[in-house]
Amino acid sequence: MSHDQVVVAGVDGSAPSLHALDWAALEAHARGWGLEVLCSYSLPSFAAATLDGGYAAVDEDAIHAGAQAVVDEALARVADFGVPVKGQLVTGDAAAALVERSKTAGLMVVGTRGHGGFADRLLGSVSATLPAHAHCPTVVVPLRTAVHASESADAPADLVPVSEVRRIVVGVDGSPASEVALARAVSEAVAWDAQLTVVAGVPVAAGAGILAWLPADADHDSILADVSAGLDVVVDQAVAGHPGLAVSKVVLDGTGAELLTEFSSAVDLVVVGSRGRGGFAGLLLGSTSQAVLHHAACPVMVVTVRTGDKPPTRGIKFG
Repeated sequence: MSHDQVVVAGVDGSAPSLHALDWAALEAHARGWGLEVLCSYSLPSFAAATLDGGYAAVDEDAIHAGAQAVVDEALARVADFGVPVKGQLVTGDAAAALVERSKTAGLMVVGTRGHGGFADRLLGSVSATLPAHAHCPTVVVPLRTAVHASESADAPADLVPVSEVRRIVVGVDGSPASEVALARAVSEAVAWDAQLTVVAGVPVAAGAGILAWLPADADHDSILADVSAGLDVVVDQAVAGHPGLAVSKVVLDGTGAELLTEFSSAVDLVVVGSRGRGGFAGLLLGSTSQAVLHHAACPVMVVTVRTGDKPPTRGIKFG
């Protein structure tokens, strides 16, 4: 399946979705791609009952106009980002619409409030469902706020603006999923001229996870050294052809989810791979990608094995 050189941002008029839209516009500018603003809305399947026992007429034109206003607001917001942009208004379930659009998009972007739970409307089920079912990589952008230093408990909070990506971290564990994530992370680092850090987590401490069964006298330093040597080979292969790319490699004691979440507070983008096999909500992604999406402080890009991370080859023209 071929993909267009376009970043698609799902919007619903909320602050989190507009925050994610800003990030999508910066990504499109960095890559020289087009930007598409997509809003999906549903018409009620039943008429609302009134107090006198009758039924209120559903004004479908008003609903459509409201959704169009969301698109118009979004288009005005990104008008000065220097990228070709168009709006798309569709009816139906938001998650389904975005998954369908991902079949030919280069990248999907949605927002979330980033409080450990999921927001309502587009930014609830969508931010959980889209990354697993999308046919291209997906970025979930958390809504970050900064509280003013004040003696008042009701001190106002400012939205932390999105910024250019200068530091990227990607988790690698030797799986096919992490291989496609690494390939995409390299691509992002090249596009942004960013510093790339490749992290491998090895839970060797007693009781820390999958390697806790090791004998107490096991040489944990040797285990970490072996993993580091293997990581060198994988990374060297991934960055071949990009001699000017700034790459650092880190092997640490801990799980991938823990380490990537910690790094998210110090970088601008976390890239994580997932098998993305689908299923019921909560089982859509692997435990690592789910945990990182829930707790990361910066945007998270999820790359599934299904996408294969084949870069878009078709240009996109708007207008």
